[in-house]
Parts: sequence; structure tokens; C-alpha cells
Amino acid sequence: MSKSPAFEVLSFGSVSPFLLLCDHASNHVPEAVNGGSLGLPDRDMERHIAYDVGAAGVTRRLAEHLGSVAVMSCFSRLVIDPNRGIDDPTLLMRLYDGSIIPANRNVDEVEINRRKSLFYDPYHAAIEAQIEMIRARGQVPHLISIHSFTKKLAGKPDRPWEIGILWDRDGRLAEPLIAALKADGSLCVGDNEPYSGQLQGDCMYRHGTARGNPHVLIEIRNDLIAEEAGQWAWADRLAPLIRPLMLGTDIEEACHG
Repeated sequence: MSKSPAFEVLSFGSVSPFLLLCDHASNHVPEAVNGGSLGLPDRDMERHIAYDVGAAGVTRRLAEHLGSVAVMSCFSRLVIDPNRGIDDPTLLMRLYDGSIIPANRNVDEVEINRRKSLFYDPYHAAIEAQIEMIRARGQVPHLISIHSFTKKLAGKPDRPWEIGILWDRDGRLAEPLIAALKADGSLCVGDNEPYSGQLQGDCMYRHGTARGNPHVLIEIRNDLIAEEAGQWAWADRLAPLIRPLMLGTDIEEACHG
């Protein structure tokens, strides 16, 4: 395990082509950002606006099952969002699901760039380093990104899905995973729900689509994984569905197939 203010790398093996990512693993606000506080009450920092509730636990357990490496963020998405392109207006949120983020209200480009250099850039560099290590072994990097979503946003209807699979142009991992989840018959499975996976510049676009690496983003409803028992149960459920998704070992063919 290695850890920095921006990211944590967990290793449960060194030969798996799977690389797990958790962009919103933490609600921590580092001391370097406004003295460690964004001015929000604790109840808001425990909500989905600050991090993806339960996603870190699922990621750890799933990485253990797959014998793979996991890269997880160590800072709140409200500090700067590593799952957004650098030109995305939601890179740094000033208002989110009814809550104003006081420390972000008057942030200028200088501060955004400072947070980018401290947290956003090192997190993505850590992902890139792990991708290159997998490729150096002659394997195809298979990117699995773990997120969670809230059952209901302010003023919006309830979301019916227990799990959503997000993807863009590359369905090599997403389509068979959706089919396997639906075959269970007991789940309401979203295909590019509750969000679209077609977000240019996001983490999967940057490391998956743009580089030709097979990838998929998994969204689990956060009330189902708020506690450790649910996190383990979902990881245990997903692992046998993900293992068979492994593609061939020809890097050029699998990365651009």
C-alpha cells in the first residue's frame, strides 16, 4: 500500500489485468484547502455531495477478490472532482444538491489550479502509472471504476435502479456486465443510468476511451452500501460477474478492438 494526500494505492496482487478506481472514495478535506474545512456542516460532509458513500469499501473488497490493484482518491470531490474534465464547469462545485459550499463560492482560477496541482494531477498520474505497469507485463489494462449514487436528489423523483452501468463508445466490458446483472432477474439495472457515461474528459474517458483501454463505470445505490455488510455483499456479487470479462492478451487488438 502507498498513500499520499491525493491518492491511495492498494495492491492485492501484481498479475491481474484489472485496475480498480474509486474517484470519490473520501470526504476528507486536506489542511491545504481552507485549513481543512469547506465551511459545510458535518451532516453535509457525510452526504453524497462530499463523496461516494460506500464506494471505497466495495472497491477494497472487489480488488481483494480480483487480486488486483486499486487506486483511490484521498480528498473530497468538493475539493476538486477527479471525475471531471479540466474544462468542465462542475470540476469545482459551488452549489450541489441544495447545499452551498462556502469555501468554494469565490474561488478563482489561481486556487483551482493550485488544487489541481496538489490533488487532481497526482491522482491521475497514479492511475497512469498503474496502467503502464500492467502494459509492461504484456497485459491489457481493464479499468473498473466504482461509484455510488443517492436514491433521490432534491426536487427529483426517486431513482428505481439498484445498480447502473455507465459507458460511452466501448461496450466490451459494459454490455456483457449489464447482461449478466439482468440475468439475475432480481435487480433493476440501469444502462447509462442514473447518469450518462458519455462525459468527455471524465476519468473513464481520459484513461479508457482516449487510450483504447477496455473500461466500465459501476454505480451502486448508496443506501445499499452505506454499511460494511452491504459493501462486502455487493463486491462478492460483482466479482464472479467481472472475472469472465477478461479480454485477450494481445494489447493492440484488445486496446483498440
